[in-house]
Order: sequence, then C-alpha cells, then structure tokens
Amino acid sequence: MRPLPVADPGVPDHRSATRLLLWLARCAWPSLLAGIGFGIVWTVSQALMPAAIGRAVDAITARDQGDLLRWGAVLFALGAVQAGAGIARHRCAVANWLGTAYRTVQVTIDQANRVGAALPKRMAAGEVVSIGTSDINQLGNAMEITARGTGAVVAIVTVTTILLGTSVTLGLVVLIGVPVLLVVVGLLIRPLHRRQQAYRDQVGTLATRAGDIVGGLRVLRGVGGEAVFSARYRTESQRLRDDGVRVARVESLLSGAEVLLPGAFVALITWLGARYVLSGEITAGQLVAFYGYAAFLVGPLRTITEAIDKITKGHVAARRVIDLLALRPDIADPAEPTPAPAGPADLVDAVSGTTVPAGRFTALVAATPQDAVEIADRLGRYVDGDVTLGGVPLRELALATVRRRILVADNDARLFSGPLRDELDPYGVADDQRITAALVAASATDIVEALPDGLAAVVAERGREFSGGQQQRLRLARALVADPEVLVLVEPTSAVDAHTEARIAAGLGAARSGRTTLVCTTSPLVLDRTEHVVFVENGRVRAAGPHRELLATVPAYAATVSRAEAEDAEPVRAPAELSAG
Repeated sequence: MRPLPVADPGVPDHRSATRLLLWLARCAWPSLLAGIGFGIVWTVSQALMPAAIGRAVDAITARDQGDLLRWGAVLFALGAVQAGAGIARHRCAVANWLGTAYRTVQVTIDQANRVGAALPKRMAAGEVVSIGTSDINQLGNAMEITARGTGAVVAIVTVTTILLGTSVTLGLVVLIGVPVLLVVVGLLIRPLHRRQQAYRDQVGTLATRAGDIVGGLRVLRGVGGEAVFSARYRTESQRLRDDGVRVARVESLLSGAEVLLPGAFVALITWLGARYVLSGEITAGQLVAFYGYAAFLVGPLRTITEAIDKITKGHVAARRVIDLLALRPDIADPAEPTPAPAGPADLVDAVSGTTVPAGRFTALVAATPQDAVEIADRLGRYVDGDVTLGGVPLRELALATVRRRILVADNDARLFSGPLRDELDPYGVADDQRITAALVAASATDIVEALPDGLAAVVAERGREFSGGQQQRLRLARALVADPEVLVLVEPTSAVDAHTEARIAAGLGAARSGRTTLVCTTSPLVLDRTEHVVFVENGRVRAAGPHRELLATVPAYAATVSRAEAEDAEPVRAPAELSAG
C-alpha cells in the first residue's frame, strides 16, 4: 500500500458529479480493481460453500466416507480462500476509502488556495467546512463499497446459475426476485436522495451561521444582538432537525426493507425447496444447499442496497465538491506568462502614482486608511491593477512568480495551529539565527521566552493564546523570516504600545536593509525611521520625500500624521455595554 497522501493528486474532472466519481475511481484503479477481484473471490467462495455442504450431507446419507472426506477438504479450502480473500479485500477497501478522502482533501485545498481571497465571497464558510468533514467521508464510502458491491453481484449470478442447473423453478425465483427487490429499494432511494440533498444544504447553512455567531460573539454582546442571533440559530437548528428526521424516516424504511425483503425471499426459497424434497425432485443434501443459498443471498442483497445508498450519497457529496472546484479566482494566470525582471526592481502602481524604490525602506501614508489597503492589494496583485515590477506589468507575470517575489502582510493574516517554529518558518528553510533575528526585529523575543517550550510550543487555533499585539508581532516575524524580495506591510504596529512600536521601528529598517520594503502606516515612530515617504490623498500621490521634510512642507500630511499620533495617545474607553460583555 503506497503512502498517503500522494505527491500529485492530479487534475479533477469537475464537469459533473458522475465524472468526478469516475475520475476518483480512475485515480485509484490498481487498488480498486484489486479490491473488486478479492471481493469477487471472497463472495464466490462463500456462495460455493452451501453446495459443498450439500454434497457432504449426501455423502453422509449414502455412507460414503471417501466422498465425505473429499467434500470436507473442499469445504476447508473454500474457508481458507474466503479468509485470505476477505483480509485482502478489506485492506484494499480501506486503501480506496483513505485514498479517495485524501485526494479529495488535496484537490479542494489546492482549489481553495487558487481561489484565495475570492473564496469567502463565492462560498459560505459552512459549505467549505461541510465538504471537509462530511462530503469526503461519503466519497470515500462510495469507493469503498465497490469491492463488496461487485462481489455481491457476481455471487448472486453464481448462485442463480447453480440453482438453474439444479431446479429451473428455484433458479427463476432468484432470477426474477432479485431485480424486483432492487426495484423496490430504488423506489426508496429516490426520495432519500432528495431529502439528503436538502439536509446537506441545511447543514452548510447552519455551520455558516454558527461560525458567524462565534466569530462575532463579543460584538453581538456589545450591541445586545446575541439573543436575536441565538434565536435565529435555534430556528434553523430545528429546521435541520426536521430535515434530519425526514431523512431518517426514509433510511429506516430502507433498513427495514433490507431485512424484510431478503428474509421473505429466503422463506420462499426454503418453502419451495422443502416441497421439492417431499416430492422427491431433489435430495436432502440439495435442500440443505438451497437453504444455504437462500441464507447466503441475504448478505449480497443487503450489500447491493447498501451500495446503492452509499453511491447515492457519494453523488450528492460530489455535486458539492464540484461546486467548489468550479469556482474561479478573481486573479488568474496569463495564458503566456512574461519572464520576470532579473534582480531588484521598482514596484510602481500607476493608478495612485505610488513608486516603491528597489532596495529602500519606504512608507506609505494615506489620508484615508482604505486607500493604503487598496494600494497594497494592487501591489501584491490581490486585485487587478496597472502595476509594474521593473517595467513589466504584474498581470503579465505568472501568479506564482508574483507571490514568490512580493509578500503582502496585513492584519487579516492568521496564525495556524502547530509548532511555533513551523508557524514562523512554514517551508523549514530558515536556521535558528535567521528566526532569532526576525523575532528581535519584530520585538517578539519576549513572547517566545515566556513559552515553556519556546519555539517548540504548539500554537492553538488562530493563536488564541496570544493577545492581539502578540499575534501582530509574530505575524511580522513570520514575514521577516520569509525575507521576500519585496515586502509590503500594512499597519504592522497598530496593536502594540508605543515602547514596543519604537523598538520595532528601530529594528525593521536594519532587518530589511538593502531589500525593497513598503510600510503602510501613519505612525510617526515608524515614519521617522524610513528612507522615503509617499503621501496619498483621495487615492493619488500628493507628495513624496523624507518624513521630516513632508511634515514641514505638506500641511495635509502633517495633519494626517498628527491625527494618528493623537489617536494613539488618547486612552481607549469601551462603552458600558461592551464592557459589560
């Protein structure tokens, strides 16, 4: 069994849910075919056992010791083959399940990375969570059942052939009865499919609602909206429960049919076989064999209904996955990417007139903070814009090249769970000296020193054990460890106190010496350490030069910086209702 996950999951066929299922099957074809082969051997060996038992009974009746030993040996051999094939089939089935689940996770994560910032705009968070927690299970189940399902079909054909050779009537009962049972099951599967679809939709909606409530709980408490949103969640939760009950109602009928219909089938075959024994048409051994066939058929019939159910659920899940795979990012690669300029180069935003000189520590001050965010997004090509790197438009470069050379670090970035060292150095390429230097520049050494395990400490989800200022400093350290050719920092000191900000301002320029750096900020402490400042008003560059020169010559710049300084100095008092929360 090869290791999972695979290095290259491939390109999924997302033209339809059926095509996606077939693509997953093709990707796992060696294990899938092996599982089907072992599944056939496993079930056929079981199907032949009643015949061997029947022959042994006839040997006992005839007092033929040699024949009894031969059929006993055949029975033992069939048992051994069944045991070996069963183990191999189960191993292949588990491999198929895991391989499909891992591959689905890989392609969906790759797609989420490609869509990037556009994903939350196109698909609710609850839908994405449901794909990762529920749909991959259903797709895995659809692949896992193929081995047992195929074996069940072959076993039924085998038993039907044997019965037709012994008694045409009994063979016809099986030949006609099995399709009738499958039709009855199919009548239950159709409404189950519809109700599963509705239930799956409601699960995604409710998961999104829960995420929104948890994410904004403090704000909701502050404005008194917690009760309103909780009531809405309860209403939708009850609706989900009702949908679940409707699904369970059909599933219970299906489960009952899986027992009742095959049971009635067994009773019919046993009754017919007993009549034929009494009339002398078949022997006692054949009756035992017929009863064994009838009892054995319960398993394959239930397996077939289980296969129909799991493949149906897998089809529903595949439709959800292709909804994600069909999304397209706002920013796409050009058909024929242009080679990137060699060496450091100026980064220019023609829309605002902002120029980030190569190899210099530059600051961008915007009278309106949103202007700075929009410029940073254009410079990093997170939104389309007329931006050039060394005279080459970013839209003509491969997106991977842009991401490798230009890193935009803002306060929307998150800390992920895992060892802190891996958090700061995701690619594992930095040595201790480089990580330590980044922590010093970001004034974050005290954070690491306070952790019992230091860099080996495990970060919780979203770094919730750290304060806002600590998270900001760790994010800054992560950006510095990455050491990109161009680093764009958006308000990297907005959540720290003045003393910490002064230390960061002093260390940032040295850490990025000779590298192209743009800091979007209005902090005088940071601005005083930069080599060059660009002032933007109403979306356009109004002035550029050293910080102190702009303070003396550009009133609007001085007013913007002074306002920011006054806001930092003013103590923050929370409203009474927020404090109460």
